[in-house]
Amino acid sequence: MNTSYLKTTILMAGMTAMFMGFGYLIGAQQGMVIALLVAVGMNIFAYWNSDKMVLRAYRAKRASEVGADDLVMMVRQMAEAADMPIPKVYVIENDQPNAFATGRNPKNAAVAATTGLMRRLTQEEVAGVMAHELAHIKNRDTLIMTITASIAGAVSMLANFMLFFSNNNRIGLIGSLILMILAPLAASIVQMAISRAREYEADRIGAEICGRPEWLASALEKIAMDAKRIDNVTAERNPATAHMFIINPLHMQAIDGLFSTHPKTEERIRRLRAMR
Repeated sequence: MNTSYLKTTILMAGMTAMFMGFGYLIGAQQGMVIALLVAVGMNIFAYWNSDKMVLRAYRAKRASEVGADDLVMMVRQMAEAADMPIPKVYVIENDQPNAFATGRNPKNAAVAATTGLMRRLTQEEVAGVMAHELAHIKNRDTLIMTITASIAGAVSMLANFMLFFSNNNRIGLIGSLILMILAPLAASIVQMAISRAREYEADRIGAEICGRPEWLASALEKIAMDAKRIDNVTAERNPATAHMFIINPLHMQAIDGLFSTHPKTEERIRRLRAMR
């Protein structure tokens, strides 16, 4: 098994175990079973509806409806060359250059690019970015990130729920308060670790899809620079979606540590240029 996939599997298993553990603290074995059922229910809902929800949140429009036929053709050609289903293509009205992919599987996927991406990057650089997003779809990363986001949200909800039952659970009020703070933090760390692991792999495969690693490296350089000075208001209101973008769209992204959703851009660029 690919090392990156193995790490992702371990991290997701750890997050699920964490969620079930909180259920056990609330209601012993019965609580653990209920927590598991809730996690399954949330993941089923996310599996069928996550792509629609995120595209609606960013007011994305079909590229063909806004005259972005060149973008549609570009994605089509690269998807066919990569021997994968052609995803739907959307455009987001936002001056910050960025892009993301979503969908439950390669046959039901979509890529979205901001208007800023198409205005500020060359056609070759846009192709590199779209190839990166196609790589996420091909690797089924979009489903993995949806599931981890759902479980992370459920862990936070369950931690808050424990506070209301602090007199009846196994750790009391003080323990519930500590868990209410630490549980969402731990879940976010796991979610971010999974996201960072998948970005390097998507960079590598994306470079292979477009055939020119330099296109993606140059695009990452420009996007990272502009993302620091151009606001993405919708992303700031929905920080849980930040890990989906090719570059972190948030301005609270100071270090490449436990709380970063993406690897350092400099390291991603170095690896891509080493592929030449």
